[in-house]
Amino acid sequence: MRKEWLETDYYAILGVDSNASSKDIKQAYRKLAQKYHPDTNKGDPVAENRFKEVNEAYEVIGDPETRKEYDHARQMGYFVGGPGGAQQYVRVEDLMGGGRGSPFDLLGGLGDLFGRQGVVRARDGDDLSAEMHLSFHDAISGTTRQITVSGQTVKVKIPKGVADGARIRVRGKGGPGRNGGAAGDLYVTVHVAEHPVFGRRGKHLTLSVPITFVEAALGAEIDVPTLDGKVRLKIPAGTQSGKTLRVRGHGVEDAKGTRGDLLVTVTVSVPEKLTEEGKELLQRFRLQNPDANPRSHLGV
Repeated sequence: MRKEWLETDYYAILGVDSNASSKDIKQAYRKLAQKYHPDTNKGDPVAENRFKEVNEAYEVIGDPETRKEYDHARQMGYFVGGPGGAQQYVRVEDLMGGGRGSPFDLLGGLGDLFGRQGVVRARDGDDLSAEMHLSFHDAISGTTRQITVSGQTVKVKIPKGVADGARIRVRGKGGPGRNGGAAGDLYVTVHVAEHPVFGRRGKHLTLSVPITFVEAALGAEIDVPTLDGKVRLKIPAGTQSGKTLRVRGHGVEDAKGTRGDLLVTVTVSVPEKLTEEGKELLQRFRLQNPDANPRSHLGV
């Protein structure tokens, strides 16, 4: 818990009620973050400060657990005199040994504060949270980004193959410790943009490729794209629409150096228009294969 929690109304900064839902808080944050983002307000110090305030507010009340601590601090917190007349924030629970003691424990805790030169026990800093948006390529190849949290700029190393929604821990970049306590950690949740061609399933890439009826029936070799260029894929004769073929080693490489595969799902493309000669050929095919009924297993 921090002194600024008692001095700052994060709900007011985001323009929401203290009883607002997590969804409402997130929507308010995104709207304000977009409005005051430095990229759209270059050279505007007022917008820059407002952007920092909005991010700091969301780091606190955007996380359910941190929000509970913040609400509790606002209800129960107060300040006592520390060394040299400094103001230090103390919780009733701290003075009572975790909130399970008696009033005599409370008096004993005050004795620790004032009878020993105002020393308060060391407390580790709070963990902070932030969000980061990545392109599909940056998530696949890995990168290093800077992010501003609570007024400090932090470098965040993004490992290869990071997945959408992953949380990256940056040790020691959270809230500062108090009275000699260790600094907290920063947890960055990454959001990965979609690719126009490829999908993703863990460390495997997915791709949907249309093939012609002739290619499916007779078999063929076709070119398909990968992240590293194109490769040749063999379509076996008699391939059914919806079948998935595997191209090994052309998926996502993770931080350990292992790489997934490219999973190619083929769909048979039916021509919308046929020439008279084409219609005649298909009619002859149907006459030559009268028993070819793909619905026979249905009993119809």
